[in-house]
Amino acid sequence: MIYLDYAAATPVSKKVVQAMLPYFGENFYNPSAAYGPARQVRADYQEAKHRLAQLIGARPAEIVITPGATESINLALFGVKTPVRGDSAVITTSVEHPAVLECARAIGATILPVDEQGRLNLDDLRKNITDDTQLISVGYANNELGTVQNLKEIAEICRLERFRRAERSLGVPLVLHTDASQAAGYLDVNVARLGVDMMTLNSGKCYGPKGVGLLYVRSGTVLEPIIRGGGQEMGLRSGTENVAGVIGFALALEIAEKKRKSEVKRLEILRDNLEKYITTNGAIINSRAKHRLPNIINFSVDGLDAERVVFGLDQRGIQVATGSACAANKGARSHVLTAVGLTPSQADGSLRISLGRGTTTAQIEKFKPILKEVIENEQKFS
Repeated sequence: MIYLDYAAATPVSKKVVQAMLPYFGENFYNPSAAYGPARQVRADYQEAKHRLAQLIGARPAEIVITPGATESINLALFGVKTPVRGDSAVITTSVEHPAVLECARAIGATILPVDEQGRLNLDDLRKNITDDTQLISVGYANNELGTVQNLKEIAEICRLERFRRAERSLGVPLVLHTDASQAAGYLDVNVARLGVDMMTLNSGKCYGPKGVGLLYVRSGTVLEPIIRGGGQEMGLRSGTENVAGVIGFALALEIAEKKRKSEVKRLEILRDNLEKYITTNGAIINSRAKHRLPNIINFSVDGLDAERVVFGLDQRGIQVATGSACAANKGARSHVLTAVGLTPSQADGSLRISLGRGTTTAQIEKFKPILKEVIENEQKFS
């Protein structure tokens, strides 16, 4: 088997599994209980949160653990107090993950277009910020194209807008959120250097367990909970703590950060090698942005039935995707590829290949002729 869909899910690291195992058995206690063994589990949980905070340059009190990125995003977008409702209150982009876009549409938001590489035009952002704008959500790295947004510059735009509001005694807050689910292990996720007020991370994208995520919330940012109950996570996300998951998440992110520089270089070489082969066989790479993830290739063959190619490759023991797993599950055309200007036939003929730790040069060399053969076979019958 050759797995080339790491943007959808990463396998859990063996070290991470070993670290989690005791908390499924002998250390099973509810961390909210008062007796000794439970207090120790509570201490282990808090230590893991402390490590997560350190890894992203935050304080433990600024970390809210959630059951994945989707809930983290929902808490960020629905939790911010937005007394002014309407399209000017929230700004996001047309290439965000469905979790962001569905929340934005439910709230009422301005959804800004992007260029052909999937990047937000910063002048468009400046023009669309009004006195009523309270939340801006821009994904750090796109899960289909791999395009990286200029978060530091976006954060600077927000800082200057807050300064202008303060000068005019306008008491409307402005909060910057980013979905950084695809970024961990490939990009700098230090919140101080990025300048963001809230950040979403997903354990299942960085070789940790699925069903665990976090929301960084800068001190002073006011949120209302969307899940109520026993008051866990500073009252922002009630529910019995997922101790094993958080311990696994902390170790996975720690390993990802240690490997980041060497892994980025390794994957860039593999990506560039494969892209060169793909383009010599008539395909078009859908994102060659200067700033992009090292592991994602999205390419189109106009008129191709990409879903049939995915099935054909699967029969040969190779896993790739047509886009995000969410869109593929619904059989929907990629909104990301539509947003960057691809025609319906180009979008429907697009494949996403995403590399990861298990990807080797030998796998790529084996994959190349098989990809060519499956595409050519499909073109004969299309």
